[in-house]
Amino acid sequence: MSSDRPLPPDDHGRVVPFRQRGLPRWRWPTPIRGSLPIRDLADYERTETADDYRHRMTMNLLGLLVTIVLVVAGIWIVDKIAELRKNQDCYLSGRRNCTPIEAPPIERS
Repeated sequence: MSSDRPLPPDDHGRVVPFRQRGLPRWRWPTPIRGSLPIRDLADYERTETADDYRHRMTMNLLGLLVTIVLVVAGIWIVDKIAELRKNQDCYLSGRRNCTPIEAPPIERS
């Protein structure tokens, strides 16, 4: 839509007002008062039971082992990606024999 009015000579600082038409498409959910009872924090407190030290240390060790496995796997993946990139760069540059073939030495008698 074009307007019949000419633009002012200096259009640099012009502000276009936007008006809201109708209701917004999305609103924040408003909680209904009285629908959810407020619980006491005592429901979430731990009871005074003995701490299972052995179980806790087993879970800590298991978490440490999983972390070590993930780090080793990440290092292996990074190494393989670097090797593949090096081989791809070699092939794309037009060279041959980019991937060395390891063969046992031939013994002559």
